[in-house]
Amino acid sequence: MAGQSTLDEAAQDTNTFYRRTLHVLSDAGVPFLVGGSHAFLEYTGIVRNTKDFDLFLRRSDMDRAMEALRDAGYRTELTFPHWLGKAWQHDDFVDLVFNSGNGVCPVDDGWFDHAVETQVLGMPVKIVPCEELLWQKAFIMERERFDGGDIVHILRSRGDRLEWGRLTERFGDRWALLYTYLIFFSFVYPSEAHRLPSKVLSDLAARYAAERSAPASDRVCRGTLVSRAQYLVDIGQYGYADARLAPRGGMSAEDAIFWTWAIDHVK
Repeated sequence: MAGQSTLDEAAQDTNTFYRRTLHVLSDAGVPFLVGGSHAFLEYTGIVRNTKDFDLFLRRSDMDRAMEALRDAGYRTELTFPHWLGKAWQHDDFVDLVFNSGNGVCPVDDGWFDHAVETQVLGMPVKIVPCEELLWQKAFIMERERFDGGDIVHILRSRGDRLEWGRLTERFGDRWALLYTYLIFFSFVYPSEAHRLPSKVLSDLAARYAAERSAPASDRVCRGTLVSRAQYLVDIGQYGYADARLAPRGGMSAEDAIFWTWAIDHVK
């Protein structure tokens, strides 16, 4: 389904800004994928009126993208060096995303290999693959934002068409989070449980049973992967290791400190 989520008349100037941004990056030969509400609309048919506009690209292409945008008159910044940049003109902006806030979902060649061609704002573009959209959303469980509703809507619309092997590979040793959402889906839609592949559920259930029979000795809190605020007490007072940090995760200590500071200082 092609379409746009910023539909009201007041958004037309902003949509012109978004189209120009797409032209600037395309003319500069910078590969990108459209995500956010536009990808969600494509995969679920659910429209959201939002001014967010997310472009996903490889980290190796960020410098070239920001240079092209600066040359076109945009202001740019690498807002969070481990995952996100921004580009503005006046009050309008786009997010340039090359990872997830927790550092575990980097944009790599696989995103582009499985991207879907469609139209956004009347322009031909590629959007992020459904599997990667779900994967990244799975890690958003803040007090003020929980993307579980988005995930179950994606599963309801696309569960019988997902590349489940690739999706489970994306989650890797964090497979239990995927299993959590599959159980959640069955709770939300008891009559739609057949949309989920039995083999995937059986395999994940077997992994869970095996894990329970041999508990991990690593005293780590993975809660920091799904919320940057709610599990700080666990790593600060209760002595758990932070799953975001190397060697368990992809963030440096400096990244984690800045990401925590930004909770109250960067909007």
